[in-house]
This record gives sequence, structure tokens and C-alpha cells, in this order.
Amino acid sequence: MPGENLTRDEARERARLLSVDGYEVALDVRSAVAPDDDGEQPRTFGSTTTIRFRCAEPGAATFVDLVAPAVASVVLNGRELDPAAVFDGARITLDGLAAENVLTVDARCAYSRTGEGLHRFADPEDGEVYLYTQYEPADARRVFATFEQPDLKAPFRFTVTAPADWTVLGNGAAEGGPEAAGSGSSVWRFAETRPISTYITAVVAGPYHVERNHYRRELPDGSVLEVPLGALCRRSLAKHFDADDIFAVTKQGLDFFHEHFDYPYPFGKYDQAFVPEYNIGAMENPGCVTFREEFVFRGKVTRTAYEHRATVILHEMAHMWFGDLVTMEWWDDLWLKESFADFMGAFSLVEATRFQDGWITFANRRKSWAYRADQLPSTHPVTADIRDLEDAKLNFDGITYAKGASVLKQLVAYAGREAFLEGARRYFRRHAYGNTRLEHLLEVLEETSGRDMAAWSRAWLETAGVNVLTPQATYGADGRITELAVLQEAPEAHPELRPHRVAIGLYRRTEPAGALVRYARAETDVAGPRTVVGELAGAERPELILVNDEDLTYCKIRFDEVSLDTLREHLGDLGDPLARALCWSALWNLTRDGLMPARDYLDLVLRFAGQESDIGVLQMLHAWARLALTQYAAREWRAEGSAALAEGALRELRMAEPGSGHQLAWARFFASVASSPADLQLLEGLLAGTAQIDGLDVDQELRWTLLEPLAALGAADAPVIGAELARDDTASGRRHQVRCLAARPSAEVKARAWADVVESDRLSNALVEATIAGFGQPEQRGLLAPYAPRYFEAIERIWRERSIEIAMAIVRGLYPALQDDERTLALSRSWLDEHPEAPPALRRLVLEEHDELARALRAQMCDAGASGTGRA
Repeated sequence: MPGENLTRDEARERARLLSVDGYEVALDVRSAVAPDDDGEQPRTFGSTTTIRFRCAEPGAATFVDLVAPAVASVVLNGRELDPAAVFDGARITLDGLAAENVLTVDARCAYSRTGEGLHRFADPEDGEVYLYTQYEPADARRVFATFEQPDLKAPFRFTVTAPADWTVLGNGAAEGGPEAAGSGSSVWRFAETRPISTYITAVVAGPYHVERNHYRRELPDGSVLEVPLGALCRRSLAKHFDADDIFAVTKQGLDFFHEHFDYPYPFGKYDQAFVPEYNIGAMENPGCVTFREEFVFRGKVTRTAYEHRATVILHEMAHMWFGDLVTMEWWDDLWLKESFADFMGAFSLVEATRFQDGWITFANRRKSWAYRADQLPSTHPVTADIRDLEDAKLNFDGITYAKGASVLKQLVAYAGREAFLEGARRYFRRHAYGNTRLEHLLEVLEETSGRDMAAWSRAWLETAGVNVLTPQATYGADGRITELAVLQEAPEAHPELRPHRVAIGLYRRTEPAGALVRYARAETDVAGPRTVVGELAGAERPELILVNDEDLTYCKIRFDEVSLDTLREHLGDLGDPLARALCWSALWNLTRDGLMPARDYLDLVLRFAGQESDIGVLQMLHAWARLALTQYAAREWRAEGSAALAEGALRELRMAEPGSGHQLAWARFFASVASSPADLQLLEGLLAGTAQIDGLDVDQELRWTLLEPLAALGAADAPVIGAELARDDTASGRRHQVRCLAARPSAEVKARAWADVVESDRLSNALVEATIAGFGQPEQRGLLAPYAPRYFEAIERIWRERSIEIAMAIVRGLYPALQDDERTLALSRSWLDEHPEAPPALRRLVLEEHDELARALRAQMCDAGASGTGRA
């Protein structure tokens, strides 16, 4: 659509011209519950916006953003503009601006089915309709007329007309109760917000189940901060809603951030709404945070799921200060909020909640995301070059979140914890309700730490790539270390060698069958290609040298041969859970890099994963093992490897403590790798109740997990899947049903799934996601082969016709990665060569998938080279 992709240069020019004094937005969403009208496509709602703004150059022209099917009127300073002349579907042109301006736009905006803008969801369980908004980076314009860029902050006042029996929330507190508006509807009016960016405004409306609580804190000046708390979910999920735990974590987080930030929570109330068909984990709308409703657990989950939910709650809470109170000027500095929120989410989790092993999850899960992203050809510095909104959408990635957070963790070790927190406090006080760039943060950190933050920033924030650190030890005749050095390497494309604050741990067994324990440690600054660690000279010979012990810096670690041999035989004997997680992560990186055969990695999983005490690490190992089998193992070995994994998973499932999270994790993993007739018979028996495993509760969510492999392997047909839906005819059940139906091994099924996603836009975002997930089954490479060329024929049209959220899901999810051969690489390469003018964001996605496939083929070559060596 013309003008929909706002550029940085356009935003800078508009910010130079304009200052926004306030918005008044009136939404009429009564149409959400009206009967379907085939004559009106799409379904729309009323949106009237009044914006008061100033112009630095009277007489100049600008534009306001609005993506809407129809505009009824545009009035600028009392002058009526012809919508047909000034509105192009994405922008309204405004000329002849005065020094002070009032603009009113009356429009019909469209409800969303893609999770962008004002999303409408009808609950299949009870027919109720639910609405919520999601805007980041720039979808507020799908709901009201707006200057859609983060540095044109303003106060907002919302009015919403909706069915009278609904709950309606906004960023501000409701002013009085709802006012009757006739015909079973009411009007809700919300207090004016403090100045905030457009992308964090929010409306949540529908017959939500609501629970209330309260937070109270005495502040250092003797005043009392009162924060009303709310937690919401759909009514049909209320029986599963554990609001007490959500409130407990919320209060722990508010205590932590008040103790460390010394700036009272600035947005009044704190509602948290768990909403359906949500594209992301959560969104930090001040006073009205939204979460994906999968955080309301319908069945038994592991402790990791609760930890993850707590981390997300705290991540979003950190945004109230980093992102909402102080906001980046443009998306170049997206990291100023996301890296900090990711780091502070983990930091507060460990220090304020029951999840005190949170740094293990951070090292094992979040950093693996960062390492993957940082090795793609699209990697970028933490502070990025964001030319436009499509660039911005793609930069919500492992660099901006997890690498940035890892770098901040390293900064705390480098500058000191108190200097870091005092820098944050000064940053809030100095820039409250304003917008910032990188230099504003560096300024306060340099003040508080006394360190040269410009040099640190150049090394860590302004360059891309991940360094590799490897130990190099020499020994004397007495067996003691004569010299231990750390070697630093950088990839050829990003040759920066960085300063690293690292700990080096020396480990050995106390007795032949004993645990591997650390007996010596040194903390040092690594710089340049080789750094000698003098403190460890004279130490007794270790069996394992662990560089980056305690996970202080951001790097990939390698092992010397002795250490690698030790891990091959004694990984399960490593007693410290964080050290063990770091070793697992390093071994996975070796596998991805084609330096360790996939079968060797899977052998380690089979021999040692059953001893893993940390449930989060165990679940990550399961995911990596599945990936190693399907992408990195040589094709001629996959059947053998699959059988070995299934046998090992079943063995561990039967040995796990009954009713434990470990048992549940092994059950899910067994289902994901089951392949033999005996495996499938057991899955069928567990579903039918004719087979049992002591302590394993086959609840509804686990039933769907067991059913999908049966569907994918042809052991469960449409009537069986339909019968399961009859047991669970809910929103979640329908998503599972769609996934299972698309997983069946039939050419007709694949053709239907492809058409539903690629040739039609009838499916909601959640059902697009479910269909794609079911479509790509590793066991069905032959069935999927015809879709490889069709993918490359379709993606430009998809990018042009669909919303960016759906287009991204299709381009990523349907890339023919399972056609893992040189022919698919050639197709990718040809498409990239022949489409140099394709949208850069689309080219980036294809290039990333191409690179991942090339990596998989290199890993397969490594694994094929291991055949005949006697390794299992």
C-alpha cells in the first residue's frame, strides 16, 4: 500500500516540524457483536480522532497515518478536506498548517484477524467476542489517526462505546462507571495518560473474567504509592486462571524495581490481560499489559513454563521504565528498551522470585537464540541501522533482545552493579517522558562507572558477530599448569576482537567415580587474540577447563581436547548446574558449526540428559536433539538415530519420578520422536487409557501432543482427530485440530493446507500458524518436495498482499528447509540473484533461511564423515 512503510527520514522530518499536545480518540466497537454481514468486508468499527499539535513552520505540509477501509471526514483547523483527495489508504495529507492545529478524522477502521491493530476473536466455546489491540511497531494507525512514530509522544484520552455487559480497559483508569448509551451499550471514558508513544496505547474489551488485587508501597519521601492490580482472561479459561501466582510475581517485581530504580511506577493502575490469538509473548502497554493466553495453563506444565511466564511478566514491567517512561527516538535504538527489559527480567527473576536459577535458563535458552541470530548473514550491531518500519519489524530478534541483554550482563561485570543501577536511575530522572538515543545512556553510565563507555560501546553495541574463546594450556613435568591462555577469534565477516570479562574454571573429579568439581578459578579481562591468565599458573592439571565459567560474557566457548574427552565420558558428573548448562550449550554450538557430528551430540543426550536436574535445560536438550536429528544428521543415519532417540526417551520416561516435570518432559519428547509400530501403539494406548505410565496424567494438552505424531505417521485419520476435537471444542482445541489435520501424510492434505495459507487469507493468525506447523513434518520430505519451487514463485505476492505479520510467518514457516539438498540451495540462490529489487525485509528472510540450510548441509557432511568410526 502506498506510504504504509514509513521511513526514518520521513519520521525525522515530521518530528522536526511537529510537536503533539494531545489525542482524543473515540472508538465505537458495538459492531463487534453484530451478526456477520457478507456485504461488508471487512467488518469495521467507528473511529474518531482529534489531535492537537503545533507546527514549527506555519504553512508547511505533513501527513497523518491511518490504515482504514473508509474515511468519512477530515477537518483541519475548521477546514473540511476531501477524503478522496487527501487519503490514499495509509496516509492523510495535511497542507497549510498553522502554528497551532486541531485535526479531526472520522473513519471506519477494520477489525483485525492477524493480531495487528484491533483484533477480534469469537470464542468457539461460548460464542463470546473479545477485542484487544496490538500495535508495535506501527499498527495504532489501524485503529485511529496518528502520527505513528515513537518520538512524537503525547497524552491520550480514550472513549469507548461497547456492549454494556463487557469489561473495557485502556491505559488510563476509568473515569467513573460506564454510562448507558441505549440499545444495550455503554460508554467508557478513561483518564488522560501521561505523554506516551502511539505504539503503547491500548484498548482491551469484551466479557473478560477479571480478578483484582492491590499493591501498596511507602516511598522514601513518606508518601504512599497505591497501584490497583487487575488480571484478565477469557471467561472460558477462568477455571484454569491462577491469578494469585500472577499477582505474587507482579508484587515481587514492583518491589524489586522500586528498590533499584528509585522512581515510582508512573502509570497509575497495572492491569494484565491474557488475550487470544496473540502473535508475541506480551506487550508493555503502560497500565494495560497484554500477554498471549497460552500463559494460562490448561494442563500440567513444567516449572520452566511458570518460570518463563514470570520472566515475561517482569520483562514487561521493566518496560514501564525502560521503554514507556523513557523511549527511543527511532527504532535504531530499539535495544534501549528491549535489551534492558530482557536483562532486567532475568535479573529481577533471580533476585526477587522463587526462580533463583534463572541465570541458567538465560545462559541456555536466551543466549542460544542470540548466538544463532549473530551468525546469520543478517546479523547487525545491537544498535542497528533501521531504515524503515519493515526493517524495524524484523529487528525484534535475538540480537536486540538476547544479545543485548547478554552484553548488559557483561557490562554489569565490567562497570559494577551499583554503577549500572545508578546510571539507570539518572537516566530515568533526566529523560522522564522523553525520547533518547544511545549517547544519552552512555553519558550516565560513564558518569557513574568512570569507565570509557564510548570504547565499550564501539566494541559491544556498534559491531556485529560473536567471538570464540578457547583455552590453551601447557604443563610441566610435574603435571602442573605452566601457562594457561585464552585464545580469541572472530568470524571473517565481523573481525572485531572485544574486551571480555571472564571467569576461567578448572574442574576435576575428586575420585575416579566422583563428581567433576571446580577446584580453581580466576577472573580476568580477555583482550586481543591471546590473553595469558597468570593467576592459574602452577595449578594442578585439570580434566576440564571451562572458559566463561559463570557466564559473565557473551561468546561461544570451545574446549581443548582433554576437556572435550572429559565431557564425552563424564558430562553427567559435572555437579554445578550452570557450568553443566554452559557445556551443553557449547557442545550444541559445536554441532551447529559442523565441528561435532550430530550423532555424537545425540549420543551425549542419550547418555547424560537423564541425569539433568534442571528441567529447563532438559527441555532445551530435547529441542536441540530433535533439531540435530532432523537437520544436522546424515540422511542415511536418520532412521537409526530416530530409533535410538525413541528408545532412549521411552527408557527415561519409565525411569522418571512419577508425576514429575521431568516425566512430563520425557513424555512429550518421546511423542515427538516416536516412529516404530510399538511406539505408536503405546501412544494409542495412552490416549485410549489401555496403557499407563505410573504418575503420568494424560490431560487434554498432553492428549493433543500424543495425537499429532499419530496423525503425521498415518495412524490417526480425520475422524479420530474430529473425535478429539469433540472432547475439547475450545479455541485451543481447534488450533490443535488444524495442526493435526495438516500433519497427515497425504498429497491431498498438503495441497489443502498450502491453499489455505498461501492462496487464501480466510484463516486467522493463530490458524495460519497451526497449519504451517502441521504442514512441515520431517517424515514427509517426499510429499513436500513439490512445494519447494512453488514457495519461490509465491513469496513476492504474499509479501505484497498480506500484512507483514502473516507474510513473515509464511515466508519463514514454509521455506523448504526439509528439502535439504543442493537443489534447494540453488533455488534460494537463484531467487536472491534474480530479485535484487525485492523488498529488503523479504530478501533478509530468504537469505536467513538459505544460510540455515547451508549450515545444515555442512553439519550433515560432518556427521556423514563420522560413519564407520565406531561412534554411536
